[in-house]
Amino acid sequence: MKIGIVGGTGDIGEGMALRLSPKYDVIVGSREEAKAIATCETCRETLQEQGLACSLLGVSNQHAVDEADVVVLAIPFKHAAPTLKTLTGFEEKIVVSPINPIERTTYFYYAPPPEGSAAMMIKGMLPPSATVCAAFNNIAANRWQMLDEELDYSVAVCCDDDGAKQKVMDIINNVSSLRAYDAGPLAAASIVESITPLLLNIARFNKMKDVGVRFV
Repeated sequence: MKIGIVGGTGDIGEGMALRLSPKYDVIVGSREEAKAIATCETCRETLQEQGLACSLLGVSNQHAVDEADVVVLAIPFKHAAPTLKTLTGFEEKIVVSPINPIERTTYFYYAPPPEGSAAMMIKGMLPPSATVCAAFNNIAANRWQMLDEELDYSVAVCCDDDGAKQKVMDIINNVSSLRAYDAGPLAAASIVESITPLLLNIARFNKMKDVGVRFV
C-alpha cells in the first residue's frame, strides 16, 4: 500500500513518515520538492540508526496525491482549504484528515468551519468518489518523532465507508502500540476533533506533557 503525506515535511508529517515507512511505501509531499527529498534523507538516517529499513520518496504534494492509495493531510487547518484548491486527482482515494480547527486566546478552543468539522469541510471540497476518514486527531504532535517511545494512544476513526474505515484502522493498528476504534460516521468527526483542544488545555493548566486518549 502506498501512503502519501501532503505536508509531509512538518512535524506531524515527518513523524508519520518515520513511523509508517518501515511497513508501507510512504510518499512524502511538500510544496517544495527539494524540502521533501531532504526530509526523506533525514528520516532514512534516523531509521537506519534504529536498524530499520524503510520505503520513502520525496516529491511534490501533487505527486504524493497522484501516486498514493491513501492520502494523509498533515497540514494545519488554516492551510487545508488553500492547499486542497491547488491539488487534483483525489478520485477513488482514501483521504485521512488528522486536522483539528483550533484557536487560542488564554486557552485553546474548538473553532470549526460552517460545515461542522474540518473533516466535513474537506469532504465537500473533494470529488464524490473520494472517501474521507478522520483519524490520528488526538495524538500529541511531538510524540510521532520519538521512536524510542511507544505510541500508546487510542485513535478514534470516523468514516462513512466501512471498507475504507477498516483499511485506515488496519494502518493505525500497525503503528507502534496505537489502537484504532470505530467512532462512527464522518458527521461525528467534530466530537473527535474537539477533544484535542481539551487535551491541550489539560496539558497546559496541569503542567503535563503529551496528554492523549486511551479507551480501556
